[in-house]
Amino acid sequence: MLSLAMIVKNESKKIARCLQSVQSVVDEIVIVDTGSTDHTKQIASTFGARIFDYIWDDDFSSARNYALEQCNGEWILVLDADDQITHASRKEIDDFIRKHDALGRIQITNSFDYNGELRESKAYVTRLFPKGSFYNGKIHEQIVSDLPRKNVSIEVYHDGYFKSEKYKRNIKMLEVELEQNPGDSYTLFQLGKEYRIIKEYAKANVYLTKCYNTITNNDGYKPQVVIEYLHTILGLNNFERGLTLIEQETHNLSDYPDFLFASGLFFMELVFSDTDKYFEYFPLIEESYLKCLSVGDTTKYESVKGTGSFLAAYNLAVFYETTGNLGKAKTYYRISAEYNYKIAQQRLGFLNTIKE
Repeated sequence: MLSLAMIVKNESKKIARCLQSVQSVVDEIVIVDTGSTDHTKQIASTFGARIFDYIWDDDFSSARNYALEQCNGEWILVLDADDQITHASRKEIDDFIRKHDALGRIQITNSFDYNGELRESKAYVTRLFPKGSFYNGKIHEQIVSDLPRKNVSIEVYHDGYFKSEKYKRNIKMLEVELEQNPGDSYTLFQLGKEYRIIKEYAKANVYLTKCYNTITNNDGYKPQVVIEYLHTILGLNNFERGLTLIEQETHNLSDYPDFLFASGLFFMELVFSDTDKYFEYFPLIEESYLKCLSVGDTTKYESVKGTGSFLAAYNLAVFYETTGNLGKAKTYYRISAEYNYKIAQQRLGFLNTIKE
């Protein structure tokens, strides 16, 4: 038996979409409501959900663990109301449970705003596990288990953070978590990430520097720490620190398109900040984006869609255009445009009107 466990509050706009996408996959739906004042519970009841009330205590793990306790299934799938399953097969899930003594990591596509442009990132997150597992951490909670984690064929689209202000809640909760667990590297990472997202780079730098200095290559989230740290360093124009970071991590992350892409952005800002001082790094702009395309988009790491394809091709085209090589610029705008990247299509259309 497979149970769906969800905690919700005021999700009347999205919960039906989520439950409709999952109802044919699970045997029961368990909803724990933490104080809705809209029609969330009424909508959930139309899907046959078992609904429980829970007094919110600023602790996601506590609420999620309460939801897990209410489940009757031997296995549990956890979703949020702003998730929507885009691919799932009960047969594939049952095969995974039968063949693997492991927790299931599902693919989650997150949408986010980047300077007014809709972008997507993909990550694998542990959301399928046997009853008896439990969560730890007030926010950005993690499943505690000695079982290995393996990818399962479930794909989800999540838009809960698109143009939202959840960062205010997250920062408050993360600061409390850090007070209770000083020096915890994962909390430092998440705090730094929240501040980086809202462009408070000085605060982000404090937390990410501490985090980077404490984690090791064995920490699975280190690649994401490096990316957040590099973008923060770039936001502060701390070019010397950025050069050191790239030098330290190039060998470790040579197959990570997001790192190569961020390096390309860094070298571009570096060179144009002081052409005379940093001109020797000019060729590394082109080299970084070519490496992105060579590596390609990845499923090995949490990654922004396009850093190994159309976004890298677009930035490479911009590089060639600004250096006067319109032939190569058109080539890479065309590559980017083939992914239906509208900005590249528009730029290619403009260049096609210009005689070389």
